[in-house]
Amino acid sequence: MRKIKATFQPGCEARVHRVVGYAEIAAEWTPELRFLVRVRSPEERAGVEGLQSAALTNIAWVESAELHDGDVVVPHPEKGEAIVLLWESDTHHALFMTNRCNSYCLMCSQPPTPGDDSWLVEEAVDAIRHLRHSPEVLGLTGGEPLLLGVGLRRVLDAVAEHHPRARVEVLTNGRLFADPQVVSTILDGLSVPVRWLVPLYGHADFVHDFVVQAHGAFHETLAGLLALQAHRQDIQLRVVLIEPVLQVLPELAGFIGRNLPFVREVALMGCEPIGFALANRELCEVDLSAWGDTLEQVARVLRRHAIPHLFMNAPLCALPRPLWPVAHRSISDWKNVYASECDRCAVKAECAGLFAWHEKGWKPAPLKTIETGEVIA
Repeated sequence: MRKIKATFQPGCEARVHRVVGYAEIAAEWTPELRFLVRVRSPEERAGVEGLQSAALTNIAWVESAELHDGDVVVPHPEKGEAIVLLWESDTHHALFMTNRCNSYCLMCSQPPTPGDDSWLVEEAVDAIRHLRHSPEVLGLTGGEPLLLGVGLRRVLDAVAEHHPRARVEVLTNGRLFADPQVVSTILDGLSVPVRWLVPLYGHADFVHDFVVQAHGAFHETLAGLLALQAHRQDIQLRVVLIEPVLQVLPELAGFIGRNLPFVREVALMGCEPIGFALANRELCEVDLSAWGDTLEQVARVLRRHAIPHLFMNAPLCALPRPLWPVAHRSISDWKNVYASECDRCAVKAECAGLFAWHEKGWKPAPLKTIETGEVIA
């Protein structure tokens, strides 16, 4: 969710709206949705107000240079700002489901809070209804979405109803899938394709439970993964590369290969320098280039077990050259930046770059400009 400045028609409701251009309102209008009409002149504002007087009560005008047709937003007229739930132009689309969580990971980028935020389920369902074009992939994140129970299932069913061609990715620690009732509520009869993004940080409970700061989490996570497999669900394991994890990473790779061969892939991820990671900097700040031998060893172990793998959230210059083919541009559009060293880099177009707040935290490795000759070599 991102906040932008905007001026709204007085009385505009603080509910989910789709942004539409003034010239397109007649083609897009439907009574089931709410619309913010982008205007650029007093005449266009008067035109919108004229439509309202003709019983189109689900529209209001907005003035903003930052909003575009198809964006899904919640206006807050009293603050002169809009909360953008979904930018239509984004490459990565995601909805925030809850800030509650049953883990307290050392490197959590969204530190959990205990307050009741179940209203976010209704907002997510409404946002899905207002989305103009179906995304290829829609992410659901938190917090821990499984805490929502039937609320999460409502959101998944809303995607199936309104965007049947979309695939969903749910970022979850998977622990509550150890409960058969939760499994039944969320998975039985599920019609939308879902990839479950589940973190695993060690080959034994003492490592994983320490990283997530929750006793028993390792065994709950494994039970949850087995429940997902029993329901033929698509699973991506996620491994954030902080020091306690890197210390046991080869052992973890072997454990996955021997015990979890059904996972779709393993994502090895650079740490996002924000949230709890800043409070636990001595454990979370690592120079990935210093762990190159370990990362190559892990890749060999996963290949030996025929487990697909990829690297995320790490610039190419932080990784050994043999791992570049499996490094992905994965940082969300609104978080993604490049440093001055990247300006002349020959591989910038293929590189994940950096998190926007790296200057307040850290870079994943000393940055290096890759010259054209190095790429060819």
